[in-house]
Amino acid sequence: MERLKADDMVSTDEAAELTGTTRVTINAWIAKGKAIGLTQTRRGFKLPRWQFEPALWDHIQAISEALNTQDGWTLLGFLETPLGGLEGRTPRQAIEQGKLARVIELAEAEGL
Repeated sequence: MERLKADDMVSTDEAAELTGTTRVTINAWIAKGKAIGLTQTRRGFKLPRWQFEPALWDHIQAISEALNTQDGWTLLGFLETPLGGLEGRTPRQAIEQGKLARVIELAEAEGL
């Protein structure tokens, strides 16, 4: 639960403001795997702010589909864990460096 308190986490309201949309839309995106939303013990979600960066935003749903999950904790864990198949980089770093195809390949292999 410590991850929920990190500086890069935002509420659904803050995410809506960042994306110019509504909290309802953010919740719908989370349900569809288009956005990473981490469930809390209290009502609502926390979202990593970095997912809204252009290099990542367009690819979150494809990664969700490749992993066959919309679970925010699973998506975040995959994107933030260094992988041998990426020479020790995290999938997030690899995507930022233009290696989306390799990340999708690894996500499909790991898919639930």
